[in-house]
Amino acid sequence: MTDVAHPPKTAAPDGPTLTRSITGRLLFFYVLGDVLGSGIYVLIGSVAGEVGGAFWIAFAVGVAIAAITGLAYAELATKYPKAAGAALYVHKAFDNRALAFLITVCFLSASFAAAGSLSVGFASYFLELWAVPPALLVALLFVLLLTVVNFIGITESVVVNMIMTFVEIAGLAIVLLIGVWHVAEGGADFGRLTSFETSTTPIFAIVAGVALAFFAMTGFENVANVAEETVDPHRAFPRALIGGMLAAGVLYVLVAMAASLVVGTNQLANSPAALLEVVEADVIPLPLGFMTTLFAIIACIAITNTTLVAVVTQPRILYGMANEDVVPGVFAKLHPTRRSPWVGLVFSALVVATLLVVGTIVVELGGGLDLISRLATVTVVLLLFIYGLVIAAAMRLTGRDESDQTFHAPRWLLSVGLVGNVVLLGYVVIDDPTSVIWCAGLVAVGMVLFVVEHFLNRRRDQTTAA
Repeated sequence: MTDVAHPPKTAAPDGPTLTRSITGRLLFFYVLGDVLGSGIYVLIGSVAGEVGGAFWIAFAVGVAIAAITGLAYAELATKYPKAAGAALYVHKAFDNRALAFLITVCFLSASFAAAGSLSVGFASYFLELWAVPPALLVALLFVLLLTVVNFIGITESVVVNMIMTFVEIAGLAIVLLIGVWHVAEGGADFGRLTSFETSTTPIFAIVAGVALAFFAMTGFENVANVAEETVDPHRAFPRALIGGMLAAGVLYVLVAMAASLVVGTNQLANSPAALLEVVEADVIPLPLGFMTTLFAIIACIAITNTTLVAVVTQPRILYGMANEDVVPGVFAKLHPTRRSPWVGLVFSALVVATLLVVGTIVVELGGGLDLISRLATVTVVLLLFIYGLVIAAAMRLTGRDESDQTFHAPRWLLSVGLVGNVVLLGYVVIDDPTSVIWCAGLVAVGMVLFVVEHFLNRRRDQTTAA
């Protein structure tokens, strides 16, 4: 990522441009780090609860659908290697500013919900290190801390991202090692891998699991924003994007299998820190207290890295929208010394904090899903809508703005991906309509800002005319 403490100003056509310094190898690890993130640390228990011992299938299906969506992003990034992403692609395909604005608002809303879900996940692992403070307080302080760090200023390069990726992989490698050790000792019950411990039919259980597992496969859409800084993007982007997603997907499936073999489904489903249950199964001959502490620290680091990306993204989106006169201009204000978009930072932190407080109250009153699953589902709904439109944009732009360097995704695969996204979105909407209400509430925040700016512009125009 670029220096988020100093948001880039719009350059004149003959002014400076972004430097192409990201090689294909670095881009691969950037993709791997974004996709790996911390979704599996946070949601593996919820997915297991939906499917049963065969929940690894949900991750496999989620990988397939996400990878096909990645093909659309790879094609569009080679056509338009600009730091813009889904909003640019949709605008190019449909020439509709309102739809492009809606995509931007949905992406911002998804970022709010994801940050909330990850904050709760962080609190679950943190409480394994220090069980004194309430989980809600830990989550709120976590959001506040990342906001302050972002305000002070942080330069996060793809090299740093790669280092953090190795930390995240280390945690998953521990789970895989425990799984292999358990199998080698002869204690594994492979029948669990085909067990569907659910009241619904297996196909619906898998779809329900995929709807949550898909959260773990998100993040690749952020990579489109560095296309303009990639060396030879027409060659590097498709290879790195799809390669990174598939590598992350294989790792997810193997980790899910290991967790299923070592720990019972009910134990995973009922734990707020499910992967820690695998570590605490005391399979390998190492001090249990040391392993528990080490893994909890690794999980906290992984979740912090992913959540920081969300916290970084939110004020930058508001900053860019303010510069385009889409939301009130106050969001374009930078701190005079730190050069950080402080208004957007404060606003974003307040939105996420409100989600956490309201969500906690709703859950305590018997509001259905636990808070992690609720906010993760909201994120998935918004991203499935975006991904579906991106695939549709890729198909609509067939034959336009192409060159001999353009990557071409197979149309039949894109069709399968579009159907997969639509089916998942339809299932979640029908199965959990409450999440749609949450989505509407978040999107409404962006629409209110748009309406406020619209009336402010009208008043300014009337004053100028007078």
